[in-house]
Amino acid sequence: MKKELIVSDPTIMLGKPVIAGTRITVELILEKLAAGETEDQILEAHPHLTREGLRAAITFAKEALRADFVYPVVVKAKM
Repeated sequence: MKKELIVSDPTIMLGKPVIAGTRITVELILEKLAAGETEDQILEAHPHLTREGLRAAITFAKEALRADFVYPVVVKAKM
């Protein structure tokens, strides 16, 4: 996967990582997938997005979470 498919520029979407040449954020892709949308549905809704760009966004997110930092998960007790 080409790294240049995901870019971050402070003048575009407040510097959030986006698919190059678009204003489609990695965050938006993840939100749509989490909501149950398929890759095909996302691609249909965003004609400027390619399957390669969509997969680059997923790969970018995976690599960002691979950092050596442990994210604590707090489970709130039910009342």
